[in-house]
Amino acid sequence: MNRSLSRRDFLKLSGLAMTSLAFTPMFPRGQEQDNGKLARVTIGEIDLRLAPRDDAQIVGKRYRDQLVHIYAELNPPDAPQHYNTLWYRVWGGYIHSAHTQIVNVRLNEPVQSIPETGQLFEVTVPYSTAYQYTTWDGWQPWRGTRLYYETVHWATGIDEGPDGKAWYQITSELSKLEKYFVPAQHLRFIPTEEIAPLSANVTPEDKWVRVSIPEQKFWAYEGDELVRSGDVSTGIPSRRLSSDDLPTATPTGQFRIQAKMPNKHMGSITGNPDYEGGFSLPGVPWTCFFEPNGGYAFHGTYWHNNFGLQMSHGCINMRNEDAKWLFRWVTPVYEGDIESFTDWYTIGYGTRIEIA
Repeated sequence: MNRSLSRRDFLKLSGLAMTSLAFTPMFPRGQEQDNGKLARVTIGEIDLRLAPRDDAQIVGKRYRDQLVHIYAELNPPDAPQHYNTLWYRVWGGYIHSAHTQIVNVRLNEPVQSIPETGQLFEVTVPYSTAYQYTTWDGWQPWRGTRLYYETVHWATGIDEGPDGKAWYQITSELSKLEKYFVPAQHLRFIPTEEIAPLSANVTPEDKWVRVSIPEQKFWAYEGDELVRSGDVSTGIPSRRLSSDDLPTATPTGQFRIQAKMPNKHMGSITGNPDYEGGFSLPGVPWTCFFEPNGGYAFHGTYWHNNFGLQMSHGCINMRNEDAKWLFRWVTPVYEGDIESFTDWYTIGYGTRIEIA
């Protein structure tokens, strides 16, 4: 069961888990009221400008994981063509939307038990600070990164956390030996029926997906009928760092969905997003790999809001709601019946993909 929580109450919640929340209250000016949306800054810092233009005076900064109230959304008429024109009016000025994530605050009643093989959960707060416990150091922040809004994780246990409340044990998809804990209130159980197949009555060969790199869009078809479309962010071509690295440009041609994973820990356990391009992205949601070598996938995205422009290391970044729909719609079918860790993904000769 979910229940709403005010932003003020959220800041008081689970003091130990949220002590590092970089939050500055954002109050409206005069009669100005926020539009009910809350955004999280997703990179080290972004500029606060006097007007919604790139050449406007910089009057401040907003920093990684800071939360800002949005008072208005604007698309200035003088924005350049082929450009993300969305700006937000916030306290003190304007920020561009590219490196923000719209978030919410919803708390959840903990489940009574979790099978050892795991159950899927989704983060429903802007972020949750994960902790690990050792007899030597006690409770310490997890060495990885925070778990962000709408990311998906495998909980494999429930225990008492450092605040005496229920915390879920999370097992990393990247390494089954890597386990950490987050407050149970911050995660929502995802029932199997929520990820049940879509258009199951349609012949698999009648489903196909087209992606246009020049247009940065996708289209999903059942035969000749368009059933869904949206903006994406494909790979930014760049030089390989080593012969082992995959090209960062999204590959073109015809492919098939090869494997589906409801969550994927991309990068490494300890990757530092601010150092030499390393990154650690736990809980990347609704991942559908389409390239035979397994290096490229469709997936949800929580680290930018710049869809329609190239942004990735080669994967096809999608809005989370589009990625979840695609995960359910394409084949092979993900059954969701978990009897062992090997059931955390499914493989097979799936839906046809055309990228040009």
